[in-house]
Amino acid sequence: MDVKKAIQFMFISAFAFACMNSAVKYLVDMNAFEIVFFRSIGTLFLTFGYLYKKKIPAFGNNKKLLTLRSLVGLISMTLFFMSTKYIPIGTAVSLRYLAPIFAAIFSIFLLKDTIKHWQWLFFLISFLGVLVLKGLDTQTNNYGLFLSVASAVFSGLVFITVSKIGKSEHPVVVVHFFMFISTIVGGVLAIANWTNPEGWWEWLLLCSLGFFGYFGQVFMTKAFQVASTSQVAPLNYLEVIFTVLVGVFLFDEIYTVWSIVGMFMIILGLVLNFRYKANRLD
Repeated sequence: MDVKKAIQFMFISAFAFACMNSAVKYLVDMNAFEIVFFRSIGTLFLTFGYLYKKKIPAFGNNKKLLTLRSLVGLISMTLFFMSTKYIPIGTAVSLRYLAPIFAAIFSIFLLKDTIKHWQWLFFLISFLGVLVLKGLDTQTNNYGLFLSVASAVFSGLVFITVSKIGKSEHPVVVVHFFMFISTIVGGVLAIANWTNPEGWWEWLLLCSLGFFGYFGQVFMTKAFQVASTSQVAPLNYLEVIFTVLVGVFLFDEIYTVWSIVGMFMIILGLVLNFRYKANRLD
């Protein structure tokens, strides 16, 4: 295992995702479905090129599960983009990371998994973080918070469907199918409220969404390939730190003490839960 290389890969991945989040925030006045369209079609070109080069069938075998994964992923992505209109981008990203908790809860009913008592405590810490954001941070817009939490719920369903798909499909095929569906649906739904980008800068930002999203995913995958999951996964939360810093310095976003406390509690609960699971598997 090469931990040093994994850390480097995760820094690149987190930075790429933070750049994508920043572009989304800059384009906040644009229709969410239009952002979905550009985010998806940019990555679609890259995934298609990879699959074509490797001679891998682009649309997989289990099309029902791939379609379900794509639809719940599309809803999650759209809700997340919508939430950035109402709350700071760092807060939106932190709330989206509640997805593993919802995935764990769904897995009880759909996959017959069990959750240990300590895990419920860790989940409670994260949910208390959400309550801190909602109740004590008066600058947090409740509608934006709702959209972001709803995004996490559907993202949790993404985890369940990906688990169902398992190793029956190549990972890039799963992403490609998701981007294909999102490009079509996002493009169609964006037509009614289409906004022409203003100048080359907005065109560049729109085109960068797919680029940053793709390479963020690629380098995250590389990190998991060269080191253990328990060493790599906590580094995912670097995305939150990078995104908060970008929000403060580029968009003059204000994070109150309570918003920082709330985000910290959300991430703390998730990290503790992950470390607990990793230790049980060792």
